[in-house]
Amino acid sequence: MIPGVLTRPELEAREAERLAPYAMLSSQSAGRRHPTPEHELWTAYQRDRRRIVNSRAFRRLQYKTQVFVNHEGDYYRTRLTHTIEAAQIARTVAQALRLNEDLTEAITLAHDIGHPPFGHAGERALAALMCEHGGFEHNAQALRLVDLLERRYSAHRGLNLSFEVREGLWKRRDSEACRTFGYDAEFDASRGPLLEAQVSDWSDGIAYDHHDLDDALKAGILRLGDLRSLSFWDEAWEAVERAEARAGADADTAERVRRQELIRHLVGAQVRDLVDTTRQRLAEHGIQGLADVRAAREPLVGLSEKALRRKRELQRFLDERVYQHYRVKRQVLKGRRFLSDLFAEFCRHPNLLPEEYQEWVEREGLERGVCDYIAGMTDRYAQREHRKLFAVFEPM
Repeated sequence: MIPGVLTRPELEAREAERLAPYAMLSSQSAGRRHPTPEHELWTAYQRDRRRIVNSRAFRRLQYKTQVFVNHEGDYYRTRLTHTIEAAQIARTVAQALRLNEDLTEAITLAHDIGHPPFGHAGERALAALMCEHGGFEHNAQALRLVDLLERRYSAHRGLNLSFEVREGLWKRRDSEACRTFGYDAEFDASRGPLLEAQVSDWSDGIAYDHHDLDDALKAGILRLGDLRSLSFWDEAWEAVERAEARAGADADTAERVRRQELIRHLVGAQVRDLVDTTRQRLAEHGIQGLADVRAAREPLVGLSEKALRRKRELQRFLDERVYQHYRVKRQVLKGRRFLSDLFAEFCRHPNLLPEEYQEWVEREGLERGVCDYIAGMTDRYAQREHRKLFAVFEPM
């Protein structure tokens, strides 16, 4: 024991006292692939969070596209800032529901580390290139990263995360992709996902819907007036006006401030609905403990019908007005071309790969090894590799 310091056993005891009976306690973790002594100060999931945040894959999210390429402006979201926003929402919801905040946050922090460069365009490009070689899907790739590709420990490959964090990533899976990597033999598909994993999934969706809207407004692809076509616009705008009135704001409040008020209102409304609806579902299904969560045959975390209709309406709006916009589609086509060129060239000439990945190709196979290398790239690294291979007289 360390005098005056909260130790792991004390933190675990506090969890048992304050968390709901259907929360996942750190002390009940199924452990790690590679057994290791527990830390004297951190619970299992606090330790996982540190390992994720200190990984190379997490740091690379800073230069991976969300929707708008990083170099277009300093304030557009990247995969990293999206992940932080999603984790903030997830922790808030977990706290309100008396779930394990550390586990929820760890799953959320790791949820996008398998994304390749150039956003969803990059994922679709690699999926097409790998369709005859086992496929590609970013959730399955996240598991490959935390289990195999990260190298931080001499005793084993991967980050050696707890079973529950890894299962939380797998429960977001494309099942076919994960079967390719053998995870169905480890995780039981018949058991319902932990509530912490379900909260992480919904928090991700709430975050990206609204920050994509915010970035599109910031980029000038949309103006606030364009949102009048949304059925919930009047209600949202009236809430913004009431907030301005309470704050004594000037009539000529800058549009960017109103935009922030609007986004804050929309996010807050969905978060409150998610908490209230989930509490209601837990009561209706008689969820008393973890066994009830595992036995559930339908999701226990979710939005009300009204909020879900609004979420889907916003997603359709974003697809039509933002994701199909020519500025976004140009970046999509460029990203696909970069990754397709790189994949073809490295498969033709694997000796062009860094030595570490030449060895990896020998172990995992040509296409999978090349895919792992490309998926780990940032946007700017992929562009730099493309220039080195295809530009005329590119400096070494």
